[in-house]
Amino acid sequence: MSKGACGHEGEAAGLAGRALDAALSEAGVRVAAADERLTDSRRRVLELLLEAGGPVKAYDLIAAYGQGGAKPPTVYRALEFLERLGFAHRLESLNAYVACPRSGEVHAAAFLICQCCGATAEIEPEVSAGVEVAAEAHGFELRGLTLEARGLCGACR
Repeated sequence: MSKGACGHEGEAAGLAGRALDAALSEAGVRVAAADERLTDSRRRVLELLLEAGGPVKAYDLIAAYGQGGAKPPTVYRALEFLERLGFAHRLESLNAYVACPRSGEVHAAAFLICQCCGATAEIEPEVSAGVEVAAEAHGFELRGLTLEARGLCGACR
C-alpha cells in the first residue's frame, strides 16, 4: 500500500507461512474438483495475490514473479483463470486484482476502497440479489458482478 494524504499506509492483511500454504493447498483441491489444473504459473500468481492482502496491478505481479519474472501474457492468463474460478476479483477503477477471501466460490462482490490510503475491504452486497433479479427480468445472463464504492476508511476519517 502507498501512503495517502492522511499520512498512513492502508493495512494489508496478506497471508504468510502456514496460512498461505493452507490456502494454496485448498485452492489446488478446489481447482481439481472443477476438473481444471492449477499450473505453476497460476499457483504463483495466486500466491502473490494472497501474500499481498490487497489490490495488486498486473505489472507488479510480473515484477514480483521471481526467477527471471514472467511474460505479461502468462500473468494475464493466470489472472483470467483465477477470476473465472472465483479466486480473484478485478477492481476496474484501480486496474488491479485482489485475492478473494471466499476463494473458489463464484459470487457477486462489492469493495469498499479508501480514496486516501488505498485500503480495500470486500463485503457481501445485498444489492446483488436485486441486480440478479433485474438481469433475469431482462433476459440477461450474469457472468459476474463486482461493485466498487469509494470513500474514506475509519483510519483516514
